[in-house]
Parts: sequence; structure tokens; C-alpha cells
Amino acid sequence: MSLGGNLYALVIADDFSRYTWTLFLAAKNDTFHAFKRLAKMLENGKSFKIMSIRSDHGGEFQNEKFEHFCEKHDINHNFSAPRTPQQNGVVERKNRSLEELAKTMLNKNSLPKYFWVDAVNTACYVLNRVLIRPILKKTPYELFKGRRPVLSHLKVFGCKCFILNNGKESLGKFDAKADEGVFLGYATQSHAYMEG
Repeated sequence: MSLGGNLYALVIADDFSRYTWTLFLAAKNDTFHAFKRLAKMLENGKSFKIMSIRSDHGGEFQNEKFEHFCEKHDINHNFSAPRTPQQNGVVERKNRSLEELAKTMLNKNSLPKYFWVDAVNTACYVLNRVLIRPILKKTPYELFKGRRPVLSHLKVFGCKCFILNNGKESLGKFDAKADEGVFLGYATQSHAYMEG
């Protein structure tokens, strides 16, 4: 279990750009609500209409809520054949890559396993900005957002960082203005870093 109480990661990839989102869930039955929030964000923020989704036959995907949502929004919901994950190969490879990268990042920095969400999120963030689609010669970020990614702000996961004391504690004249921490990734809702 992560620090935030999450046990599962839902990985969603755009088939064209390969831009990837990771949504973290406390229980598998949270899948529909997480997907619905992402779908709304994509439709509102990017004016995209989701045409089709592909998933396995897991109960979190094959249920009345998903079926009703797809019918209401004219989304074609394709299912891979049972016990054939290769039919959903893009996401299966992303899952494997994100898991291996997160495991390596945590082990390299001797960080506790409960930081797995931060490691997976950071791996996804970086992969979206550095992988090149061979045929299109662009990154997933560039294909999805329409502009080249800025990479100058990238930091090494698990490195030492200093967190500015923002005034919540009253500081004496000679007290430190920053606390030492560990860099855990990038905030998804603002231009900031996450630390532990």
C-alpha cells in the first residue's frame, strides 16, 4: 500500500501518441470513477472525443457502469480475448516498463516500497517526454500536446532536495529556512516538485 492508501495503478495510453496516464486506486472498483474523471478532463481540456477504448475482461471494466457510460457517449468498448494480453499490447508493455522503472528507481535510492506511486508517476512523466515514436519521430508529449517538451526542470528521482519552510513554523533568526528531503517527482496539478 502506498502512503496515500493506493493498492492499484490504472494505466491508460493514447493509441496514436502513446501519451500515458497513471491513475492510482485504493480498490479496483474505483476504476470507473477514475476513468470517467480522465475522460471528462480530456473532453473539456483538449476538446477530444474518445472514440474507442480497449481493455481486458476484468470486472472493473466489464460492468453495467462502463457499459452505460460507453453507450451514452458513443464509445466503442473493445475487449481483448481472454488470456491474450498481447491484444492489448501497448498498455501491457507500458505496465511492464513502468513497473520495472519504478522498481529500479526505488531500489537504487534505497527508498521504502510505499513510495511506489511516486516512482510510477515519475517514470510515466519522464517517459511521456523522452521516448520517441520511431515512425513519427516525436515524443508522446509532442504528439499529444502539440509542442516540444521542456526538459530543463527534470531532476534525478530520490536525490537530496531542500524544502523551503513556507512560514508555517515561526523561525528564529538563526534557524534553517529549508528542511532536507528526498525528491519524489513532479506535481501533476501545478508547476512544482514533490518531496518526502
